[in-house]
Amino acid sequence: MIGNDIVDLNLARTQSNWKKRGFLERQFTKKEQEEIFKSENPFLKVWLFWSMKESAYKSYTQQHKKRFFAPQKFECTLTEDALGTVIFDDNIFYTTTFFNTFYIHSIAKETPKELIFFSAIVSPITLDRDLKRKLTEKSGISFEKIEKRKSSIGAPSFYHQEKLLTSSCSISHHGNYGAFAFTLENEY
Repeated sequence: MIGNDIVDLNLARTQSNWKKRGFLERQFTKKEQEEIFKSENPFLKVWLFWSMKESAYKSYTQQHKKRFFAPQKFECTLTEDALGTVIFDDNIFYTTTFFNTFYIHSIAKETPKELIFFSAIVSPITLDRDLKRKLTEKSGISFEKIEKRKSSIGAPSFYHQEKLLTSSCSISHHGNYGAFAFTLENEY
């Protein structure tokens, strides 16, 4: 399974008060809090960890079909600047994060092996259309014939008639940015 999350950094700066009493304690483990406080840029570290946790959570919930709110139970570790792991219970998620001055985008997968997946940063307004275009490009199936369906927990899947096209799909948006990541059910 694959999960992704995007954080619009300008929006996070204006609409979130991560320094508010109790915020860090509710969202992050003691180890993560220590890393945040030691960081040269605590603001970026907060949102990096948050996007890693969210992407791992989305990967987990696709497989287990259960939604819940427990960010402190997902513990992040950075192995390199843009690579890390998130551990939840007995599950390990391997994350890759892309960041610039505008956004942070994390993708989580359940295997350290190379996984063929497709992702993009797009406008939140055109998110579904852009994802379907990418599916058309990769599958050869006409854009108009691709149908989006949601699972009982709201996770998206894309179909052509009754044939599943995506084995895993994650959509996220925040502020001015939308993002998606998916793996194909079969190679076309």
